[in-house]
Amino acid sequence: MSEIFRDHLQKFIEVDDEAFTDIMNFFTTVTVKRKTDLLKEGQLCKFHYFVLNGCLRKFFVNEKGIEQTTEFAIETWWLTDNIAFEHSQPTQFHIQAVEDSVVLAIDRASQEKLLTQIPAMERYFRFIYQRAFAAAQMRIKYLYDLSKEEYYHHFNRHHPEFIQRVPQYLIASYLGFTPEYLSEIKKKKLS
Repeated sequence: MSEIFRDHLQKFIEVDDEAFTDIMNFFTTVTVKRKTDLLKEGQLCKFHYFVLNGCLRKFFVNEKGIEQTTEFAIETWWLTDNIAFEHSQPTQFHIQAVEDSVVLAIDRASQEKLLTQIPAMERYFRFIYQRAFAAAQMRIKYLYDLSKEEYYHHFNRHHPEFIQRVPQYLIASYLGFTPEYLSEIKKKKLS
């Protein structure tokens, strides 16, 4: 499975066999069952996760006790609470497996050593963070610019892999509406 990570790295940087072996020494492979929590609110956020197989989600529980999904991560995507990870502080989020998943985990100290010892990884993470920031920017734009129905259709067109794999109540949570409203939107399209 590590070839998935190597192929992903190769899209951004040159990695020979020796360098890849060195890179992998900084990571731990973790297998998690569906609905297993990798991180719970209030815990120190110790790891940055790369998804080799499966799907994770990041969410918080609002004042009404409702889970609000803020991010998903499928194969070749990264997920963590960036603020808590960078500052070694307790998180306000949960990270949970949506499906049985296999992830690479790296702690903050190991990531810092990796970036120092293999400078190409600094470049790699710059690309990854730039893409993540751009995606977050566009998500905010869509939240303000599109109606809820338009937002669902846009999400469906651009990310059909989530619609097919992720339970509808989690899609609704991510898009900011109730599962019932999502059902109404889907019924309209069928009419």
